[in-house]
Amino acid sequence: MTVIGIDDTDSRETGMCTTYLAARVADRLADEWSVTRRLLVRLNPAVEHKTRGNAALAIHTSAPPARALSAVRVDLDMAETDDPRTNPGVVVAAVDPERVPDDVVEFSSDAVQRHHTIEDARALIDDRGYESRESGNGRGLIGAIAAVGAWQARDDWTYECISYRGSDRRGTPRQVDAESVFAAADQAYPDAWDTVDRVEGDLVCVPHTPGPILHGIRGDEPDVVREVAESIESEPVERRSLFITNQGTDAHLREGTVGSVRDGRSYRVAGRVETAPETREGGHVFLEIAGEDGRGRLRCAAFEPTKRFRDRVRNLRVGDRITACGEVADETLKLEKFAVRDLVTTERVTPTCPDCGRSMESAGRDQGYRCRDCGTSRDRKAERRLDRDLDGGWYEVPPVARRHIAKPLIRGGFDGPTHPER
Repeated sequence: MTVIGIDDTDSRETGMCTTYLAARVADRLADEWSVTRRLLVRLNPAVEHKTRGNAALAIHTSAPPARALSAVRVDLDMAETDDPRTNPGVVVAAVDPERVPDDVVEFSSDAVQRHHTIEDARALIDDRGYESRESGNGRGLIGAIAAVGAWQARDDWTYECISYRGSDRRGTPRQVDAESVFAAADQAYPDAWDTVDRVEGDLVCVPHTPGPILHGIRGDEPDVVREVAESIESEPVERRSLFITNQGTDAHLREGTVGSVRDGRSYRVAGRVETAPETREGGHVFLEIAGEDGRGRLRCAAFEPTKRFRDRVRNLRVGDRITACGEVADETLKLEKFAVRDLVTTERVTPTCPDCGRSMESAGRDQGYRCRDCGTSRDRKAERRLDRDLDGGWYEVPPVARRHIAKPLIRGGFDGPTHPER
């Protein structure tokens, strides 16, 4: 067996897509050799040098390494190397994907949650004697070697069926019938998810960026995502490719504490709401949480693109216990989801006189409260029940704001009740 890893052939400005290059290579190989898997692996979404979704691709094939490398060379000139941020890398390994060496598997696992250098990747490739090709500064080698070890690095996989446009249509508005997309999304849900955002009326599966992708259907069942893709009415499809992927798995999240998080990584942290949510210019919502031991503070934010999720955040109160999930940048955790663990259900208020119904007044420092008219007194403030607009459990950003690797609540497996968005 041979594993081909490919990364960093696209551009933020001019488009292209590494999945498209991988699909072409896999289709070409499949004419002569078996292709058992096409992997789409999302790496650390907080990496500074990523293009868009920070995806690396792997192809598992029976083709000999020399033939595999030759197949990649045919299409590698499609990479957008005029963009200085595009630095393609290819690794071809003569190895069974089930028996990739432990150091390569570890590299792959770390690439989803941490950072690697180009030197790290080159050293590992050399140590293992794998064939490689690179362009520019070779940064794509990081994702390429990570893709080689991906199959053994994790066990939670989902699927995406990607349909591609003809080359003559790229750069023009995509022609996709919205009614057929919504109908297909309804029929396939929840096995296929994040196809649309019903509240925003958005076709989540149709990208707005330049590039060859017409639409991409994600879900837990390969037959379902393929059927949804085929049922959508649209402009002609040049080709389709079914990828096994770590999208929708939360593979990027690592356990952390309020006082230990670092920029450039994504975490799941427990804490207590320390400041009331504040909506700032642009509609962004900020609050701070403290560690469960009361030490340390961490700013959390729900930015405007998360839409109605911000209302969930605004409904939090000081003293609520939550688990917050998201990427940390500029010492701020950008919320992707949170779980309510314990809600404040009462508040301390000035007592009301039981005789006349008027609010009492302070009788002085540490002297309780007294009704000026009736003379009635109370030692301390009264407790009043709060009506909360939140329940216990998990809340998430809507599909229109969800990043590729974040796990939708509808997939299940969470440690509490869930309130899925669709």
